Amino acid sequence: MTELHGKKAIVTGGALGIGLATCRRLVREGCDVTIWDLSEKDLEKAAHELKGMGGNVFPYLCDVSDRERVHELAGQAKKDMGRVDILINNAGFVRHGMFWERPVEDAIKQMDVNVNALFYAIHEFLPDMLDRNAGHIVNVSSGVAIAGAPGLAAYTTSKWAVWGMTDVMRLEALAAGKGGVKFTSVHPGNIVTGMFEGFKVNFMGRLLAPPVKDHDVIAKGIVEAGLKKKRHLVVRPRSLYIGMILRGLVPDVVLGRIALLLGVGTCIEDYKGRKGYVHSNVDD
Repeated sequence: MTELHGKKAIVTGGALGIGLATCRRLVREGCDVTIWDLSEKDLEKAAHELKGMGGNVFPYLCDVSDRERVHELAGQAKKDMGRVDILINNAGFVRHGMFWERPVEDAIKQMDVNVNALFYAIHEFLPDMLDRNAGHIVNVSSGVAIAGAPGLAAYTTSKWAVWGMTDVMRLEALAAGKGGVKFTSVHPGNIVTGMFEGFKVNFMGRLLAPPVKDHDVIAKGIVEAGLKKKRHLVVRPRSLYIGMILRGLVPDVVLGRIALLLGVGTCIEDYKGRKGYVHSNVDD
């Protein structure tokens, strides 16, 4: 079990949702935490709460898809905390709707925030981690990277990319003899509030993959399973692993029929999401 006390962490999209829940847990563990987010109001509120818990917290406004801003704040984080031991790429963006019904700019934006932004952040901190042969990068993917959902084509594409990126970077570090640098891909299922409020499947689907009750369930998985136990894959609810097994064993045409029977085809009909901005894993 890895000791987290004294570690220096960055959490993108840390002002709400999974990001804020993770920051709370890191502060309780005794970590210094830098928060990047796009909402000044929520950033100030989160920083106030975390400092009230006794945390050493450094909040900064950041559009993670802005490469120059990420570069600037990466340098600032090293000044503030001395080094970065943990990078948690949580910021995300989703626009729902059938792919052909949405402007292609929506898809590009989702790739910019959900994928390209990870390239920018990881490239800033990974070289130092490799030099020390120590550090941990956590990338928040999604349950839809395991089992896709109509109406979320671009988002699903981006989260498959996050999973693949994390897996390959882990192998690259091992191939370079830098096994001390760890990588974790996190796959949250449907959380009943926040980013995917209103997303739902039918009764059979909920039996197979029950909704996640709150963001702290995922934050606990990140901290306890990912960071402390160094697991490279964190899936909540764990029943989503069934999707991986079925994908390997069941023909695609049959798998598609099963998905529709579980209500996946109408999962976004009552979608609400969280409105306003893009960086705490929210819908804009």
